[in-house]
Amino acid sequence: MRRIAISFAAAGIAALTVAGCGSGSGSGSSASPSASSSVSSSVSGSITVFAAASLKEAFTTIGTQFEAAHPGVKVTFSFGASSALATQITSGAPADVFASASPKNMQQVVTAGDASNPVTFASNMMEVATPPANPAHVASVADLAKSSVKVALCQPQVPCGSTAARVFKNAKITVKPVTLQPDVKSVLTQVEIGNVDAGVVYVTDVKAAGAKVKGVVIQADENASTAYPIAPVSKSGNPATAKAFTDYVVSPPGQRVLAAAGFEKP
Repeated sequence: MRRIAISFAAAGIAALTVAGCGSGSGSGSSASPSASSSVSSSVSGSITVFAAASLKEAFTTIGTQFEAAHPGVKVTFSFGASSALATQITSGAPADVFASASPKNMQQVVTAGDASNPVTFASNMMEVATPPANPAHVASVADLAKSSVKVALCQPQVPCGSTAARVFKNAKITVKPVTLQPDVKSVLTQVEIGNVDAGVVYVTDVKAAGAKVKGVVIQADENASTAYPIAPVSKSGNPATAKAFTDYVVSPPGQRVLAAAGFEKP
């Protein structure tokens, strides 16, 4: 019986040796499934993603795709001004991932020890949005300086507000808004419902609004952009899934969604 057992063991070793002598691609594919299943098994449960308001449409799609790629995983989003979200995170709000519309707000979270090694995954340019009929006949960003044009802007501490200020500096104009809104979607709403003649938002917001607004392009030498960094939150209760979501955003599938929404490469 001992001799038979040894023979079976030898046969098993021989079979493994033959398999190991196959093509390199075959060997790689045999190792890949186990590594992949190991990663998949660690990606589970639920996460909460704090993300800039301008990411709402793109991240909602990315979240759906991520959930489809990891059955059973649930992604919940909290969208808002990056400055407000950063303050919430540093104050202890339960978040797993932070995606900011400004490196400054991400740095606030990093400095507090609540995130590390952020990755820039997109950038965004500014655009003027008017009601579809454009009643004030806004044809350029310079028209926003006219006292007869009612303008909505983001609050100055919000990324869309500070980036708009850079546009006005580049264009050498002074704009006096009739309202300052907490985030870019709120500015867009003011335009959509006709409360103002124009608002300065991101290119992606004009695209997402479709026929609800009309976009007025800002000249390249006057325009300004902002970068979008993302990072898992250090105190995440689900770090493996938080890291997987962050990786998905910068992966080709995530980048395709962002490009389709109008975001530019970082």
